[in-house]
Amino acid sequence: MTTITEVREMLEARLPGLLRDHRVPAAAWGVLHDGQIVDGAAGLLSTATGVEATPDSVFQIGSITKLWTSTLVMQLVDEGKVELDAPVRTYLPEFRLGDEAAAAAITTRQLLNHTAGFEGDIFTDTGTGDDCVARYVETLHDLPQLFAPGEQFSYNNAGYCVLGRLVEVVRELPYDECLRRHLIGPLGLTHAATGPYEAILYRAAVGHIEQEPGAGYEPAPVWAMARSNAPAGAMLAMRPRDLLAFARMHLEDGLAADGTRVLAPGTAARMQRHEVGLPDIGVMGNSWGLGFERFDTPAGALVGHDGNTIGQAAFLRMVVEDGLAVTLLTNGGDAMALYREVFGLVLGALGRVPLPGLPHPPEQPERLDARRFVGTYSSRVADLTLSQDENGRIWLEQTPKGELAELVGHPVRKELVAYREDALIPVEPEQGMYIPHAFVGDDGTGRARFLHVGRAVRRAEASA
Repeated sequence: MTTITEVREMLEARLPGLLRDHRVPAAAWGVLHDGQIVDGAAGLLSTATGVEATPDSVFQIGSITKLWTSTLVMQLVDEGKVELDAPVRTYLPEFRLGDEAAAAAITTRQLLNHTAGFEGDIFTDTGTGDDCVARYVETLHDLPQLFAPGEQFSYNNAGYCVLGRLVEVVRELPYDECLRRHLIGPLGLTHAATGPYEAILYRAAVGHIEQEPGAGYEPAPVWAMARSNAPAGAMLAMRPRDLLAFARMHLEDGLAADGTRVLAPGTAARMQRHEVGLPDIGVMGNSWGLGFERFDTPAGALVGHDGNTIGQAAFLRMVVEDGLAVTLLTNGGDAMALYREVFGLVLGALGRVPLPGLPHPPEQPERLDARRFVGTYSSRVADLTLSQDENGRIWLEQTPKGELAELVGHPVRKELVAYREDALIPVEPEQGMYIPHAFVGDDGTGRARFLHVGRAVRRAEASA
């Protein structure tokens, strides 16, 4: 049997070469197994400054922050201050959406498991003050409702900002202070930063982005996203060892390493349990809990979360039965390919649950009549227009809007082929992955109601 020490030696030997292979400037990793932690790092935190990564370097963890937000919420549930199935307006009477009936009905549980149903990719910058989350939630008053609350899964960043505001109101403290008092402090973390003013005190990674395909990765001009989205993952940064201290608490039924009780007995398991299934798109989990992404495999469940910010990508996986947690924090390049190599090695050596495979287009895809899928699907950040030409080839054009247009700036056109009866898949990979596009529901005329890529994007009313 491979030991955790042997895993450390393998990763230390292989990581520099893997960084070169996948054009990742720097990465830091950590493995927790049966109470033991090993960690390491390699590469440059910024190619502009040449500062080298160490195991104590802090990287942004992106949407892994949602696990921290959900933990803050579940602490309130433990204390009897929040009921999961009570309307959110019980705690946030000012909560408004474009659909008044939905806003009045949405529960805390539905926000936690991404079934609230309103449009979720909203990144409005409401400043850097402690009131930014409150001001952000006020801007949601005209958001459209995509489907009835509880009907299906659709990943929702805005919903986690609402949860962050719920925590602020019930605790009567800003979100960052809630993190410090109720998680960072009780867990004994020493290298965790709630924003850039704290991160600069450590060796902090800078994200790297590629302005044009093949142009090479350069330091991003901005370190972080808007503070208003902090509860969804815009700010929190830390070293792998501190992220593993958080994971260890979830593996050990809510207890910190020093015995401090952070969650009530049974709450961690409750958060990890299956709450809602997802369309099978292959690159996300196939179910979700109360915050936790779940990968249900024949060998057991992997639970965790991923995170992406401006040029930084983070990964966390846990195998509860094996007392195993693995994290990888990166600052650019093909982070997904690096993640699969690192996690494949660790899970194969120490765990009973292997890393699930990724989807690929079939070598000889079937010809498909795509009339049920053809049309435009629209969200606040993009229009997705699917068409089929006279030769039967299927094309998807993505036209970015709003904040995404500022980041991407140009439409992207790609060819899709048949993957399953209810899904198409790109011919060419994006960021090292072939992401299936699932088509869900019926708009009443026999056409798909939603294009689902983890987010449910609704068919535009005017399309024919």
